[in-house]
Amino acid sequence: MPSLTVGGFSSKVGKSDRERKTTQKQKSMEKKQTRRTGRKPKTDPADYKYNFRLNAQEKSRFERLFLESGARDRTIFIKKSIFSEQLKVIKVDKVSMDYYIRLGEFYRQFQAIGNNYNQVVRAVQKNFGDKRAMSLLYKLEKATLELILLNKQIMALTKEYEKKWLQR
Repeated sequence: MPSLTVGGFSSKVGKSDRERKTTQKQKSMEKKQTRRTGRKPKTDPADYKYNFRLNAQEKSRFERLFLESGARDRTIFIKKSIFSEQLKVIKVDKVSMDYYIRLGEFYRQFQAIGNNYNQVVRAVQKNFGDKRAMSLLYKLEKATLELILLNKQIMALTKEYEKKWLQR
């Protein structure tokens, strides 16, 4: 910068006010750029797009495979298919589902029977004499043994069904 000497004092000729303001604006804009808010940019953004067309039969097959895969969107499904990554295919067997729902209902009924069993035993002991209570409890014990045998048969059939039809 050139300097002027006036009365023994030197003064530097500087930038005008307008130049100072523009440099201040540039500095503030640089600060704003370094202090960005919002979403951080991806290091490797997916900028390339490909389109393809399917006929009706191919579309239905594609949709079926997509639904079976359980992927959350079609892009992920297509990428995994193209690049030979392992696709997770979920097949829901309606018969097995129905079997397990009914088995669950049956189990809840068994729990209800067990709860009622305890209530009946307490009521019989409280309200009847020893001889009458023993005869009623004997009948109840016979019915309980039948339920135990039935439960064992159900367990055996369930294990056989799992071995034969459910491949894990």
